[in-house]
Amino acid sequence: MAHNETPTAPAQAKHAFEAAAPEKHIERMRSIKEEKGEIGIALSEIWAGITIEEKRGGESVDIGFACHDGTYNIDFAVHSLSVNPNAEGVLQDTSCPTFLPRDRDGQETAIANYIICIVGNYSKKNQYKFLGCGLSQELLQLSPQTAARLWAELDIVPVVIPDSEGGSLLSGRTIDPTLGVDELADSLSRKCLSFFGPSSQPRVQVGFTNKVEVDLASRARLTALAQYEQSVTSSSWSAALKYSQALKQSGKKMAFFSATPQGGGVALMRHALIRFYHLLGVDCTWWVPKPKPEVFRVTKTNHNILQGVAAPEEKLTEERQQLIKDWIFSNANRYWTRPGGPLAPRSQGGVDCVFVDDPQMPAIVEIAKAQDPNRPVVFRSHIQIRSDLAAQPETPTAGVWNWLWSQAQHADLFVSHPVAAFVPSAVGQASLGYMPATTDWFDGLNKELSKFDTEYYLHEFNTQCLRQRMTTLQYPKRDYIIQIARFDPSKGIPDVLASYAEFRRASNYCKNMECAETPQLVVCGHYSVDDPDGTIVLNQTLELLDKQYSDIKNDVVVMRLGPTDQLLNALLSNAKVALQLSTREGFEVKVSEGLHKGVPMIVSSAGGIPLQVQHGKSGFIVEPGDTKAVALYLDLLFSNTAKYMQMSIFAATHVSDEVSTVGNAICWMYLADTLTLKGGKKFEPNGRWIWDLAREAAGKPMKHNEEMWLPRHRTT
Repeated sequence: MAHNETPTAPAQAKHAFEAAAPEKHIERMRSIKEEKGEIGIALSEIWAGITIEEKRGGESVDIGFACHDGTYNIDFAVHSLSVNPNAEGVLQDTSCPTFLPRDRDGQETAIANYIICIVGNYSKKNQYKFLGCGLSQELLQLSPQTAARLWAELDIVPVVIPDSEGGSLLSGRTIDPTLGVDELADSLSRKCLSFFGPSSQPRVQVGFTNKVEVDLASRARLTALAQYEQSVTSSSWSAALKYSQALKQSGKKMAFFSATPQGGGVALMRHALIRFYHLLGVDCTWWVPKPKPEVFRVTKTNHNILQGVAAPEEKLTEERQQLIKDWIFSNANRYWTRPGGPLAPRSQGGVDCVFVDDPQMPAIVEIAKAQDPNRPVVFRSHIQIRSDLAAQPETPTAGVWNWLWSQAQHADLFVSHPVAAFVPSAVGQASLGYMPATTDWFDGLNKELSKFDTEYYLHEFNTQCLRQRMTTLQYPKRDYIIQIARFDPSKGIPDVLASYAEFRRASNYCKNMECAETPQLVVCGHYSVDDPDGTIVLNQTLELLDKQYSDIKNDVVVMRLGPTDQLLNALLSNAKVALQLSTREGFEVKVSEGLHKGVPMIVSSAGGIPLQVQHGKSGFIVEPGDTKAVALYLDLLFSNTAKYMQMSIFAATHVSDEVSTVGNAICWMYLADTLTLKGGKKFEPNGRWIWDLAREAAGKPMKHNEEMWLPRHRTT
């Protein structure tokens, strides 16, 4: 028998799904939902396993399905597809496309189409929500597109189980030669389930040496390269391929360091970036320190001091400096500087380029340079540093900045959000480059959700509201306004409440309406493990509603949510208008996410926010704290349907590649490729955007009349 040939099992009996749907119960729930004008009904959350086996030399395939409720297997089926529709022993669901072409490409698509149809129909018939699906190696080989389509079309996390973990008929039959596709599918469903935590979300995987194992160590195949290619211009895609090829040919390795693996914008960007690099074949890793709550309180206070929103008595004492230093050095010495670790000298297996992606960890710059002085290190500053306060020696901001800069100055480059005012004067122009925050159009926050999944998440949101005795969302009976942001002192949440109150109390749109007809307000967001301010700001928000806005508090939904990206996606996608009224801000790419969905934005002019909105076209820009202007623009958007539709269409079609994962990947690959060139002159961005430099070096300069691009005026 050939090494990779699957041992032959006895002929597989075919089975249809047998679990009966609780039709009367489902009908009753739907009837009550329609009667009350609510959205969605409760779905039972389950997991699946799917495998496939070729038969008759590729002229037919058997597909095994299994369903698991978290405790038991609850249903299974074995279907078959054949190039000969009259073949014997064929069982299939004829409500789905069953034709199997003879060519491999055709078979790949046909198998994916059939699986997507079967699983989708089964979900709706039984009112099940599949959370994850274990896939076999055989299915990955015969139909590679199936995994990404399960995620994109059915919102199911596809988990491909490796051979070494029993993820194929080949490996399974070395132990049990009679293993059938039904048995393997059942095993795959159980293995998939093991990767999910108590919140029914995939666990964030952090390895023994604190390497972030993105997408369950790449077992979860959420995307395909073709999706990224279709999401950007041909010039952007050409640049991405050029730099990825250069890095692969030279064998260069990159590593990112940040404080946490989940919760904030940095973590979201890194998950997306590592996912894309894995598809490209680029060697890039991401590392985080062991969490330490007492340090997070200090680093969050530092963050607030740099932004000028901390209490005036807060300072970075020498004791606190030592606490942070000990934390970083302990992690580096234990995990990252040993031979083979990312910060080890390149001669001992360390990476070729180090990216420090967090102001909490400037000591990594010093450590990386001490280990390998000539290795390039880039420090990225992703917050709004009050450079005016940093220039005043007696201020707490100057104290934190001087501590940060004493370490970050040893980096080869200082990369900032694209606002010159964020960069203190100590940073030399030659080593300064600009780069915006980015988002991923295919992750849970941004992908397009079906009506079925949207209703599931909005119903789940209301269920969480009921658990916390919070006002529920009354969509679709009532429109709603939303701000999605962490409960942070700089996010302008008091201004959101004041703007909504002004709109409700004084607008032409609301003045003759019954309370139950007016738009609601939703204020919600994730929390980060290194953000102890969240609970404080949440309490302050609820207190404001009680004391200053008691007349409208029952129309305001305030929720601090867990790590379910699709829930925020559904909320933002269905909002009438979105707000981002930060008083201090780095970039806040949530603005571009809203625009990409066609939701007009009303935003403050803080930080990099206004770079994303075209005033009067995709949204409106106001000065921080100008709540009356916000209320007037809300009145306009709700009152003028034609203007609203015009802005919605413009917003959805005018988002730059610069804020996408592909754009972000191009910038970092360009830096890694340029900084590691042997014999080249020292690289100096001289205060330019890294995106512009990367596109020019790739021979694909920006075509301002043909491509969307962010304004450059805040960096000149």
